[in-house]
Amino acid sequence: MAIRSEKERFGWAQFDALQLGSGWDEEDIGKPQILVEDAYGDSHPGSVHLAGLSTQAVYGVYEKGGHPAQFHVTDICDGCAQGHDGMNLVLASREVIADMIEMHAGFVPWDGMLLSSSCDKSIPAHLKAVARVNIPAIFIPGGSMRPGPNQTTSLVAGDISLRQKRKNEITPDEIRDYKLTGCPSAGACTFMGTASTMQCMAEALGLALPGSALAPATMRDILSMARRAGRKIMELVEKDIRPDKILTPAAFRNAIVIHSAIGGSTNALLHLPAIAGELGIELDPELFNEINRTIPHIGNINPSGRHLTEAFWFAGGIPRVQLLLEKYLDLDVLTVTGRTLGENLEEIQKEHFLERGEGYLHNYGLETEEVIFPLEQAEETGSIAVLKGSLAPEGAVVKYSACEKSMRSHVGKAVVFDCEEDAHDAVVEGKINPGEILVIRYEGPRGSGMPEMLMTTEAICCDHRLNGRVSLITDGRFSGATRGAAIGHVSPEAACGGPIAYIETGDLLAYDIEKKTIDIVGIAGERMEADAVQAILGERRKSWPLKKKSYKGVLKRYTQAAASAMKGAGY
Repeated sequence: MAIRSEKERFGWAQFDALQLGSGWDEEDIGKPQILVEDAYGDSHPGSVHLAGLSTQAVYGVYEKGGHPAQFHVTDICDGCAQGHDGMNLVLASREVIADMIEMHAGFVPWDGMLLSSSCDKSIPAHLKAVARVNIPAIFIPGGSMRPGPNQTTSLVAGDISLRQKRKNEITPDEIRDYKLTGCPSAGACTFMGTASTMQCMAEALGLALPGSALAPATMRDILSMARRAGRKIMELVEKDIRPDKILTPAAFRNAIVIHSAIGGSTNALLHLPAIAGELGIELDPELFNEINRTIPHIGNINPSGRHLTEAFWFAGGIPRVQLLLEKYLDLDVLTVTGRTLGENLEEIQKEHFLERGEGYLHNYGLETEEVIFPLEQAEETGSIAVLKGSLAPEGAVVKYSACEKSMRSHVGKAVVFDCEEDAHDAVVEGKINPGEILVIRYEGPRGSGMPEMLMTTEAICCDHRLNGRVSLITDGRFSGATRGAAIGHVSPEAACGGPIAYIETGDLLAYDIEKKTIDIVGIAGERMEADAVQAILGERRKSWPLKKKSYKGVLKRYTQAAASAMKGAGY
């Protein structure tokens, strides 16, 4: 098999000398060369174990006659960045990681590429890079963390942190017990947050091996899947199966179907358009509404449901969901197995993947149907909605599957903040009242890098006086674990002069998830006709200057160049 770098090696003898000096053997120079790229590092539990997966992938490449080379760009964690300015860097890190992989993949003409990550921004960064570089590639998911005590997740932190900030509401032992048990192993946090969602999206797009998304990070299966990926990449190299043959419009539609069915993170509405954009494919936000109107929500997975991601994988994971939804999917799309989705589903049934998982599920006293509902047991269709109206002319996003039905339509007075920290403090200090709508602005991509508002949404949901009675609207984003009436991605954002920049505390806001609307319906507590509201907003525009934040370095570059959240917030 000819290698891609043959011409470059002939043109400059130092190329081979440098690789031989790095420990390659002379025979390695003539073998297909595979870039093995991971997010390994001590940054958080989702990345600390990835070197082990890459090692298995390396073995697989060697087995099939290739030569692997390992590169690393670690990621950063939303959880560690929560509640301070470090959160502003998190979405921008997606672009930086993708850029670094493009550089690693571009300075040498590699024959193929393997990538491994577990979490929120590293996975979409890897998938963006796969699409951009467009050489044969397979993504290896980093899997799920073990459950916490009593089948809890790391987001017990919401309750712990709220009570910690209030006098005499928690003991030091309660805090310590949570810290020692909140993240009991390596892997992605064990709820259907952005990390878990994007592992599922990688598989649903056809870029990860069947059944690999959300495998428990502590079990042998995940190591076996990484080894298989190392072997399989050599087949893709030989057949020249590149990402642009896999990442088709039909593949993206399939992924949105799966996203709708499992109650995936709102952040997928940032990441899927950004990945598609690398190949010149535009995902219209209305496509999400179209699909969510028809697809049964069958994933009983926290936070939209009861169970954790480990149980979801035991119940059959993405292959089980795909089998249940076959009539909604294009089964002819090509995948990294070299076969179609339909062929993969036939194969995975033959090799007893589903039955083995069910046996593990029985260890918890659960049946498959309790975790992944049969279609006829689905209580609603879809899980995500894109809202539009005078407050968000380009759109806004809500995960209604994690929102009480009583709060899916509401009219309330706005309480406006120009940063999340002030809004969070107001919740903690008891200054927010039931029925009000918190507005947090200047937190969009161009405002401050689009941080997530998890600390504030968790403070609301953990406050018995406010839970189910207060909504939050922002031009920022949310964690995939966000619960409640949380509407984000409001576009145009405040920093770009969107209507959200010109509302003030006391104005009336209204949203209706079923009707897909979000509007400014009154001023200073008085209901008004739309024309009157727009006239007042027009006057405010003349006299209210937009707020500008000053950044340097990567955040300056990101906030100056980022696209609208409704177009993926990339640059």
